[in-house]
Amino acid sequence: MEEFIDRFGQPTWLPFSVVSARLLLAAVLGAVVGMEREWRNRPAGLRTHILICLATAAIAILTIEITHVDVFAGQEIRIDPIRLVEATTAGVAFLAAGLIFFAKGEVHGLTTGAGMWLAGAIGLAVGLGFWQIALLATVLAVIVLGLLQLVRIDKADS
Repeated sequence: MEEFIDRFGQPTWLPFSVVSARLLLAAVLGAVVGMEREWRNRPAGLRTHILICLATAAIAILTIEITHVDVFAGQEIRIDPIRLVEATTAGVAFLAAGLIFFAKGEVHGLTTGAGMWLAGAIGLAVGLGFWQIALLATVLAVIVLGLLQLVRIDKADS
């Protein structure tokens, strides 16, 4: 039983406080991006953006962690960070594509889909420890989603 307990969990390479802080920050930043969508009563709002940001942060952290697992000790591990970006981008794009539709001559859901994609990128940045990039991307998202809505030109005016 003791061997089972010893092998059941893995010690983390990153201090658990860092892992916790990164996941918490990802949830907060995902909420900030999703809040505007929620406020505008869009199909993918607060919870969706939080979950996307949190999931991609967790994937990024796990990517870091698996390179330090004892099981792989002595083996040459080749890390290709582009695979991480490609896999998470494809997953989020699949979700976002389900929201985009064409009705009555108009495309709907593009901004929400783009926000989900951005939430994924923010999650990756936080998970990999690039919180400054994630924070700046979140601030810019708030500007684009919130403030630029004020300068939107109505199609009826053109």
